[in-house]
Amino acid sequence: MFVSGKTRRATRIQNALFLILFLALVGMLAWLSTRYTFTADWTASGRNTLSAASSGLLEQLDGPVNITAFATKDESVRHAIRDLLARYQRHKRDITLEFVNPDLQPVRVRELGIRVNGELLIEYQGRQEKLASLSEQSITNALQRLARSGERWLVFLEGHGERKPLGEANHDLGAWGKRLEEKGFKIQSMNLVSSPAIPDNTAVLVLAGPQTDLMPGEVALIQQFIEGGGNLLWLDDPGDPHGLQPLANTLGVHFVSGVIVDPTTQVLGISDPRLAITSTYPPHPVTRNFDVITLFPQAVGIKHELPAGWQGQAILVSAERSWSETGELSGQIAFDEGRDIPGPLTLGVVMSRARGDTGEQRVAVIGDGDFLSNAYLGNGGNLTLGMNLINWLSYDDRFIDIPVKVAPDRTLSFSPLAQGLIGLGWLVLLPLGLAATGAVIWWRRKR
Repeated sequence: MFVSGKTRRATRIQNALFLILFLALVGMLAWLSTRYTFTADWTASGRNTLSAASSGLLEQLDGPVNITAFATKDESVRHAIRDLLARYQRHKRDITLEFVNPDLQPVRVRELGIRVNGELLIEYQGRQEKLASLSEQSITNALQRLARSGERWLVFLEGHGERKPLGEANHDLGAWGKRLEEKGFKIQSMNLVSSPAIPDNTAVLVLAGPQTDLMPGEVALIQQFIEGGGNLLWLDDPGDPHGLQPLANTLGVHFVSGVIVDPTTQVLGISDPRLAITSTYPPHPVTRNFDVITLFPQAVGIKHELPAGWQGQAILVSAERSWSETGELSGQIAFDEGRDIPGPLTLGVVMSRARGDTGEQRVAVIGDGDFLSNAYLGNGGNLTLGMNLINWLSYDDRFIDIPVKVAPDRTLSFSPLAQGLIGLGWLVLLPLGLAATGAVIWWRRKR
């Protein structure tokens, strides 16, 4: 082929144009990368991106969030902080991160009480919180606590054998109480005999299964609290109401005699018939997007007639085959027509009413306190239900959809057969295949 000078010039021009366009394209992509970001997390559990709970919380935060990281020049510590907080900044642009070397500002470090290298100081709407542990769950919990306007005091009645909110016994509520504290709630136990007044700043009064009778004066104080617009969580158990019948009458609550028996638990391999299961829930803020089962050991049924001025509904109902057993819970248990009360039975009710210009009064009555105890809190969705109830009662409805994030499973397990096949493939078949390919190529070239 004859190549003339004109052809050479055209080729050079073509190559020059290609190089210019290629460099322009690279420059354009580099510029776009500074303006726009794209991330993709291909891990099965999405462990390299924020959970839906964290991103949902960020969407509800109004205003900037300022984070100061007190970290030395150790790049490994700063890189871990920067990498984790970048996930939050991708969802909320007005999150700022500033690094402070604690060695260069000892006075400020002492004033703030910074003790750990890499400790964070998170500031939001004039409130601040220090954070020593670095994880998505700890940061999201801190932001959730800062997002609450004012303090939320949960007052637990004591002095009558109630479940202790921070107790460690199986029947106590210690695990639930600690989780409430992590979410920013303040917990206080109160004996109305020694302190005959419920504080005005009480967000929710909790009656956690008294075992002895309350005195009429104590019941009167609780009644006065309800009449004044206070919010109440009543965790009742089967048997005597222990002096709280006047309160039940005020709320239109009647507790069914006996203990709920649910034979459907046998399908799940549960031999204890006193364990009731709930798997379907009506529409309500407490049960919004709630699709896990909840377990209630030794629960009592509730019949509810709304008092005048109140609105409410049942949110927990036992299975169709359940009933309230009024006889002995021993031996072969079966439904006795005419004596036992057939199901389905209501396990929990919520009610509310307007209270003038101050908003809404809310009450929840649950026919079981064991489901939040240390022994049963980890079963099914019991923990989430307990958190949802407190969030609704304390007007933090927007936090109800934020569950606890489960740690991802980072292990990869293979059966012995799969391990053998992988070893055979990599150690034997692949080398033999490469050797055979090389031999074939050598033989063909030699020919």
